[in-house]
Amino acid sequence: MPITFDHSYARDLPGTYLRVTPDVAPAPRLLVLNQALAADLGIALTEAEATTWFSGAALPPGAEPIAQAYAGHQFGGFSPQLGDGRAHLLGEIVTPSGQRFDLQLKGSGHTPFSRGGDGKAAVAPMLREYLISEAMAALGVPTTRSLAVVATGETVWRETALPGAVLARVAASHIRVGTFQFLAARGDKVRLQALADYTIARHDPDLLGANQRYLAFLDRVIDRQARLIAQWMGLGFIHGVMNTDNMAISGETIDYGPCAFMEGYAPGTVFSSIDHTGRYAYANQPLILGWNLARLAETLVPLIDPDPDRAVDLANDRLQSIAGRYRAEWLAVMRRKLGLLGADAGDAALADDLLAAMQGADWTLTFRRLADPATLRPLFQDFAAMEAWLSRWQARAGEGAPERVAKANPAVIPRNHKVEAALEAATAGDMALFHALLAAVRTPFEEREEFMLPAPTGFGGYVTYCGT
Repeated sequence: MPITFDHSYARDLPGTYLRVTPDVAPAPRLLVLNQALAADLGIALTEAEATTWFSGAALPPGAEPIAQAYAGHQFGGFSPQLGDGRAHLLGEIVTPSGQRFDLQLKGSGHTPFSRGGDGKAAVAPMLREYLISEAMAALGVPTTRSLAVVATGETVWRETALPGAVLARVAASHIRVGTFQFLAARGDKVRLQALADYTIARHDPDLLGANQRYLAFLDRVIDRQARLIAQWMGLGFIHGVMNTDNMAISGETIDYGPCAFMEGYAPGTVFSSIDHTGRYAYANQPLILGWNLARLAETLVPLIDPDPDRAVDLANDRLQSIAGRYRAEWLAVMRRKLGLLGADAGDAALADDLLAAMQGADWTLTFRRLADPATLRPLFQDFAAMEAWLSRWQARAGEGAPERVAKANPAVIPRNHKVEAALEAATAGDMALFHALLAAVRTPFEEREEFMLPAPTGFGGYVTYCGT
């Protein structure tokens, strides 16, 4: 069926967006189209339609593009106005099952929120988002999805001249912590409450009639985000830029810029070229979870209770629970990865001691090879601590653990050297490596040695960029 758009966000939340038309791509060329995702959305797309509609060459029927406004803390510093500087929300698709999804173009041109930027994107960053978001979806991690990438035929200037592209992104919504901050910073309680009610109706409709619904809503967001970050940590995933404008209220991973999967386990791992202090290092992600949620809670204080002091106390009570809630989610992830059945009082220590023993060892392969512990030794320079830990784990895990481990731990992740090789080739016009890697990450539990091996010697100091 064709795309049928609704526009509830624009209809219900005036003052939170501007109407802006995407730039027209001069020579669009389809690079990749996610037909499986289109089918899930209940739409049918020809390659010609995808090329035209997702490049800005022509709008799909019924689209009413807007650029959404939001604020945000970027590396701890607050900007009261950010917004979609290179994105256009075309509208919302309601699936046959009644689910509502945003369809947004990214890299589609300058908007009033561009803050001096050109509003464009290059082929490699857009293909990176497509690839990593598909990998995350296959791994069961809540995520925005990528419907298509279209080369525009334009040249985008960054450090060098690069071919331009547009990504078509699908999300449960693009409402962020920064969306709430935008209205809170302006003291606009009426629109802030309208945003909260709209968001609750869209993501937590069972709370609409609840007492203390805004406090209950904060609870729900905490739950979703704690679960999401625990899943990231279990996979060795590093988002790279966990600003408040990159935390989606829906609990989906959003904005795959300077992101990557850690190979050798090192808690301080940073991949982002702009994270000079390690604020968003691997081990800091749970801490930033709490920091970002505190910023959301601040915006909700006027809605939680008419008495400001009581509202702050209620919000703080929820915020103080974050560490424990995250730890419980993380331990649940680790129990699955270790093939443990039930819960034992010693499980947390078992998981913590594994991390101490596996410093420097390949994160993904260490967990995967627990299914066959005899294959672990080559991953370690000093195996003594791991060997001692293995006897404890085997006593706790019991029968059937290897099978459970194999089902819980991927064999394939988007390894950084494979990603870079695929994106470099795609930038030069050859999509073969990209499609091969995409096929592999979509079946992450299937062992394919070519995509399982760590980076070769000499592939070090890996750095990723936000793409703007």
